[in-house]
Amino acid sequence: MLEVSGARAGTATGTRAQREPKYWALKQHLLDLLESLPAGSPIPTERALAGDFNVSRTTVRQALADLTAEGRLHRVQGKGTFAAEPKVAQRLQLSSYTEDMRAQGREPSSQLLEVEEIVAEGDLPKLLGIRTGAKVLRLRRLRLADGEPMALETTHLPLARFRGLRRQITEGGSLYEALKERYGVELTRAEETIETSLAGPQEAELLGADVGMPVLLLSRHSFGADGKPVEYVRSIYRGDRYKFVTTLTRP
Repeated sequence: MLEVSGARAGTATGTRAQREPKYWALKQHLLDLLESLPAGSPIPTERALAGDFNVSRTTVRQALADLTAEGRLHRVQGKGTFAAEPKVAQRLQLSSYTEDMRAQGREPSSQLLEVEEIVAEGDLPKLLGIRTGAKVLRLRRLRLADGEPMALETTHLPLARFRGLRRQITEGGSLYEALKERYGVELTRAEETIETSLAGPQEAELLGADVGMPVLLLSRHSFGADGKPVEYVRSIYRGDRYKFVTTLTRP
């Protein structure tokens, strides 16, 4: 009976090994290789990897695609594949993008993609504490660090409360500084949720990523010292360049 059980166990183990995708072994090899490579180092070509591991180019591409999505590799069209820089480790706290990047020792910048007035409908009236049909100022910005696209950020604010803000933002001013210095509003509390999603064609183009690349979707609902809602923000962060860190305490 013991011999039969052992035979069955061995067969099961062999079956699992046979079912293990070929790209998985290649991926593990590349992970070991990356441990010893500094950021920016090139890795072997698809052809070389296919030959060394006796697998197809399709199998190689799958392993590379996985590691790229995980932020371990950085692929440059026409140049090759390289060991990626470490992800930006951002703490979850009520701070501005500019403050976060400077804390990381990186130079933040933004491109204003869109600034317009829209009508509050759907969830926006409740989120911003205004009536349905009231005007909302919507800002859409591309956030960069050291010139590299990091996130797409869409901010909604009640227009009636922040008259003149549109011009100040268009001129390149800091949103949080403007809220504090011009309107006397300082954010003291926020509720934030994080979800995962995939980059669509427009997001991928702006972020310099591939369509279908995993992204982090953040929703932030911020309040001032008076308890009134100030902003509602939806941000799309590159999943291959970002990770979030927080400190947990028991309730």
